[in-house]
Amino acid sequence: MAKVKAAIIGSGNIGTDLMIKIMRHSDVLEMGAFVGIDPESDGLKRAQRLGVATTHEGVEGLQRLDVWPEIGVVFDATSAGAHQKHSAIVTGAGKVMIDLTPAAIGPYVIPVVNGDAHLDAPNVNMVTCGGQATIPIVAAVSQVATVHYAEIVASIASKSAGPGTRANIDEFTETTSRGIEEVGGAAKGKAIIILNPAEPPMLMRDTVFTLSSGASEAEIEASIEAMVAKVNAYVPGYRLKQKVQFERFGSNNPVKIPGLGSFEGIKTSIFLEVEGAAHYLPAYAGNLDIMTSAGLRTAEKIAARRLQQETA
Repeated sequence: MAKVKAAIIGSGNIGTDLMIKIMRHSDVLEMGAFVGIDPESDGLKRAQRLGVATTHEGVEGLQRLDVWPEIGVVFDATSAGAHQKHSAIVTGAGKVMIDLTPAAIGPYVIPVVNGDAHLDAPNVNMVTCGGQATIPIVAAVSQVATVHYAEIVASIASKSAGPGTRANIDEFTETTSRGIEEVGGAAKGKAIIILNPAEPPMLMRDTVFTLSSGASEAEIEASIEAMVAKVNAYVPGYRLKQKVQFERFGSNNPVKIPGLGSFEGIKTSIFLEVEGAAHYLPAYAGNLDIMTSAGLRTAEKIAARRLQQETA
């Protein structure tokens, strides 16, 4: 089967894990180039051992590689600050950019929610690790109810938060909050991230709170469980940590949300755990694994569409 060549910009943990996933598991993508800025990085050295074309001169070096004209999809696993420059170069050359930073230049994509909606976009944004883990759950509640408010708390091991994550904390909260609203369907969203220094490192844990009306507890729970199964299909370590919990608010005891007023309805509490596949990253780094898995799933859909168009 023909495959689309992919390049990865960013030779850190996310980029290296993504490279390994592509080489081991993808039926429609193949590695074309691996790009970094540190010639001594483990990721670049590993790519060289695997026979992948590499450069330590960033996106400029990528453009000078012989394989550049053949590249169809480029993943950006660097930082929100660097992404704008990378996107301009990549999309300007007619290639598709898969953005794994919180830059949010292109539309937000959550594979199981709107994965087919932006297959022709030149740049798609994978939101954040917290967004990939929690927005599907908010969307699941939105599919059966009206979600007035949704709040997520993403707790990750401090050791799994690299320089890019730490430099983009503000972007994380802002991008995830917008994703909760624009893709998850909540009228108002809020996101919080916690870096936990516990030893041994903890698995990624995500808590989702929604305030909704118009659906029963049974309908909400069934929708959530169906969504968890869909995400688990490409992130095997994604699971409910415990049963979904509910609390009802009526006219005699409405819930009050600062700045939004009082509401009647159901408060739903969902507790998730994400264990990484440990392809390159440790198993506790589920936050990074869900990003690379979601990015790969999205890129494969785009690549499959491109191959279909070329053979039509």
